[in-house]
Amino acid sequence: MSDPIDTVTSGYSNPGRSGRESRAASAGRPEIVTDGFPPRRRPRWIELTTSADHKDVGRVMIVAALGFLFLALVEFLLMRLQLAIPENSLLTPVTFNRMLSLYGATSIFLFAIPLALGFFYYLVPLQIGARGTALPRLGQLGLWLYIAGATVLYAGFLFTPSEAGVNPLAPLSELAFLPNNGVDAWATATGLATLGFVLIAINLVATLRKMRAPGMAWRRVPVFAWAGAICSWLLLVIGPVMLAAITMLMIDRNFDGIFFADGSGGAPLLWEHMSWIFFTGAYMLILITALGAIAEIVPVFARKPLFNRSAVIGSLCAIAVIGTLAWMQNMLTSPIGIGWMYFAMIMSLALIVPFGLVVFNLIATMVGGALEMHAPLLFAVGAIAAISIGLGAEIEQSMVAVAWRLHNTTDATAATHFALIGGSVFGGFAALHYWFPKMTGRTMGETLARFSFWTMVAGILLTFVPLFIAGGDHGQVVDAYKFFDGTGVNAENLIATIGAFVLTIGIVLTLANGMLSRNGGARAGHDQWGGDSLEWFALSPPEPHNFDVLPDVRSDRPMRDIRTAIAHRTRRAEQAARETQSVA
Repeated sequence: MSDPIDTVTSGYSNPGRSGRESRAASAGRPEIVTDGFPPRRRPRWIELTTSADHKDVGRVMIVAALGFLFLALVEFLLMRLQLAIPENSLLTPVTFNRMLSLYGATSIFLFAIPLALGFFYYLVPLQIGARGTALPRLGQLGLWLYIAGATVLYAGFLFTPSEAGVNPLAPLSELAFLPNNGVDAWATATGLATLGFVLIAINLVATLRKMRAPGMAWRRVPVFAWAGAICSWLLLVIGPVMLAAITMLMIDRNFDGIFFADGSGGAPLLWEHMSWIFFTGAYMLILITALGAIAEIVPVFARKPLFNRSAVIGSLCAIAVIGTLAWMQNMLTSPIGIGWMYFAMIMSLALIVPFGLVVFNLIATMVGGALEMHAPLLFAVGAIAAISIGLGAEIEQSMVAVAWRLHNTTDATAATHFALIGGSVFGGFAALHYWFPKMTGRTMGETLARFSFWTMVAGILLTFVPLFIAGGDHGQVVDAYKFFDGTGVNAENLIATIGAFVLTIGIVLTLANGMLSRNGGARAGHDQWGGDSLEWFALSPPEPHNFDVLPDVRSDRPMRDIRTAIAHRTRRAEQAARETQSVA
């Protein structure tokens, strides 16, 4: 059997002077000989924004998403400052609602989903051994639609931002209640971004289907690439649902439609169903992305293969399906049938099985392994813990009786934030630290990463544990711009505000670490961590064509096979050299 890696050499020979050049030289005439026109170097930002290379598109999405994370933190801090003391007048009710609307759209549509898609778009073609994507211009269009949506959302400050909250529930978001243009801007921005996500998902599905390297059967596809396939298919389901809901809302607001108009043949609950299908599916997408990245990181730093790899992949598929089917968990206090309430509760409880299997297999991988607690593994463990706490609280609130008590309180907000911050921030930072050497050729600072991690751990506990208490014990209402003295939640809100600043400091430290390490970090090798998937076979950062040579994939750990083949070839060469010396 041949080695799974072949050496391909290429070179350029100098053909020498042509006859015409020789005659010109003999005649004594000066002549300039060149191999081509000098390249015109355009500014880097123009190259990035006009490139269809999946690595450039993915890099722009990741950087933009981290920038919008900072904006979301600013908006969150402003709301927490308003709620630091009772009956505060720092923000007016209208301003608070605008910050809330911007915060919701920024954190989901401009940060969490783009960060996940950015990592997928950059890494999945490398992991499956492709030299690019199947539909590169489609991915580029998706990036531009995302940027256009972000521009429209924040251009709302030029007139009136949305005041309808995180989810602009119809018919309360129609013209009769909100006659300004804020909701239209929100709908246009989120619609453009969602359409861009769908186009990127189409490209990823086509790439995974048609451009895998020789021997890269589905059973050998890396777990993170599997997560990319699952999330892409999920987006192809939930994205059109949200686009349809946004279109109907715009028709109701601007063309006298009656899709959500009560008493005119419309269905007010239709918006809730359609929007919560999308938001719940996006919730699952964020968790699947984090778990897929963690499943790549843990085996590398435990120095052992992933325990029960097929169970992890199957569980990620189940999370996408079962978790999305539990969308009515968000509507247990709405006037829906009792049968649908219990259906949502059963789906939420069923989510325990696949999520528990993933966590069990990750822990089993770490047990007995030679753990190297570098920053990627540290953030990965933090992500597992935060997601577990958040999902545990969400499952508790999926009980119909409990939901009637805790729905629309800060307890529900704390549960959602624990899971989403665990998935998008802790999980995203784990992926960032792990693949940063591949993207830039440099490593992020380890000391600053550890300080950032523990600051974030303190911040998330200080921020959201008091909100669990305020909502669970005192029934503090969520999304209200103030609370009153004497309601027993003064200390909880003050501690939560302090914790929000601590959490922000931790996150900003990682963002600063990335910016400083981009050009000043320690230089990394092409296989910095000793990973098992094919992205570590490419240069760091990869060339535009990704790979000079593609090996035949023989297992689900192709880089291990390549290292074994190289070591075997080296031993054979050394043995042949010794035999030659002994004969001489």
